[in-house]
Amino acid sequence: MKIAALALAAITALNIGTPLVAQNYPVVVELYTSQGCSSCPAADALLHELADRDDVIALALHVDYWDYIGWTDEFGDPAHADRQRAYANAAQRRSIYTPEMVVQGQTDIVGAKAMALSKAISHHAQETPRVGLDISRDGTNLNIAAQMLGAVKGPMTVHMLRYTPRRVTEIKRGENAGKTIEYANIVEGWQVLGTWDGATPLAMAAAAPGDKPAVVIIQVQGAGPILAAARLR
Repeated sequence: MKIAALALAAITALNIGTPLVAQNYPVVVELYTSQGCSSCPAADALLHELADRDDVIALALHVDYWDYIGWTDEFGDPAHADRQRAYANAAQRRSIYTPEMVVQGQTDIVGAKAMALSKAISHHAQETPRVGLDISRDGTNLNIAAQMLGAVKGPMTVHMLRYTPRRVTEIKRGENAGKTIEYANIVEGWQVLGTWDGATPLAMAAAAPGDKPAVVIIQVQGAGPILAAARLR
């Protein structure tokens, strides 16, 4: 009941001031979560409400550092914890935790705070785009094209990832024992495709077999701001 109430509150909050943003400039929301964390289901439910929005790319990055308490998160990946640590280092924070949401690589939100999340999404949606990004499928490859629209300090990293839109897990041990939870936009196969200095337009291709959604993110190197993101469902 508590999770349902939080989800309802999230729906209400996230529909207040929903930004009218073109689909080609979505805001990226990364949720660092774990099936072994008792505080995470509310944040998982909040991300679930974002999952189908076109103006947001909502990503669930399950971490592995809760596995020791008795339940191994089937979606956990140590690389996700590494990315979370990179954000912590960039912000000069000493520790990482779940649940944590990072909006557009810049705004850190602790837990499941729907109003804070809505405000952060709206704020970043109003930023002037500095990178234009377009992706398209070509058989089993993904074609990526980008160009500079404004000034950027430092080199940029080009990321690609896939995700599973929905999975249901019955958790039998650990802090969430006895709960059955539906997870949304579960990230897998995150990879760095290369770097780009922006001096000339970017044109590259990456293998993306299968029919799972693909996301490309261009981010200032060193866990900096996300400058552009695009998705193919």
